Amino acid sequence: MDVHLVDGTYELFRHYYAVPGAQDAAGHEVGAVRAVLRSLLALLKTGATHLGVATDHVVESFRNQLWSGYKTSAGVPPDLLSQFHPLEDAIRGLGVVVWPMVEMEADDALAAAAKKAAADPRVRRIYICTPDKDLAQCVVGDRVVLLDRRKMQTRDAPGVEAKFGVPPASIPDYLALVGDSADGFPGLPGWGPKSTAAVLSRYRHLEAIPASPADWDVPLANAAPLGATLRREWDLALLFRNLATLRTDIPVFDSVDDLLWAGPAPGFERLCADLGDPDLWQRARAEAARRG
Repeated sequence: MDVHLVDGTYELFRHYYAVPGAQDAAGHEVGAVRAVLRSLLALLKTGATHLGVATDHVVESFRNQLWSGYKTSAGVPPDLLSQFHPLEDAIRGLGVVVWPMVEMEADDALAAAAKKAAADPRVRRIYICTPDKDLAQCVVGDRVVLLDRRKMQTRDAPGVEAKFGVPPASIPDYLALVGDSADGFPGLPGWGPKSTAAVLSRYRHLEAIPASPADWDVPLANAAPLGATLRREWDLALLFRNLATLRTDIPVFDSVDDLLWAGPAPGFERLCADLGDPDLWQRARAEAARRG
């Protein structure tokens, strides 16, 4: 079997900016929610059998306590934020497992689910459906891969290294040095993608980088200032790596069997009617009937 793990927050943001707005029976904005349901139904129609969706129930997480500049809900349009919780209800109504994150983030749930699924020998491949570079640290060979459904691109371990210049296990170290503007931490001054990839492709992790740039087995003209910055900002680099490291020790499911889609839940027809999109119910019912 294959397992598909979907970044629900990314899907909600993507569709919010891609589709026209729409209101439910009570006049609330639900255009992005409806679009995400259509997207999940399209995934099921392509043959996906076992899937789960991770969402950010709230934007803030424990990482905000570690770094004051970490991403928050500030600046997120209110009619997008208002769809976070209805999305979770809609996904459950479709009959798909959903993990709403509060203290942790959706990325942590995806990482935990990928690790859990990979431990099951029955699973052939795990697709983490997101273009988020944070999740690249979870890629394992060609068994746990990233799937950008918008571009229809799959990235395995060699693909991660071709993209970032470092293997999946070095992605948190990479982000610690170059920063992640989407998550709100800047990295270290002077450390760009090329210099970071050059150093980490040789040493893999921060602790393995020699203290003296004179000992670096890397041909970098600016090694001296980079080394000085790393020594000066060492604690900050470790903090940023901590921010970038996804947690995999959180409960997600007991068995991969829990992720098997068995059709929409009772009440989904009414939910679709309230969303003003009864076709969603018809499509879900047809897909469930096709599977017998």
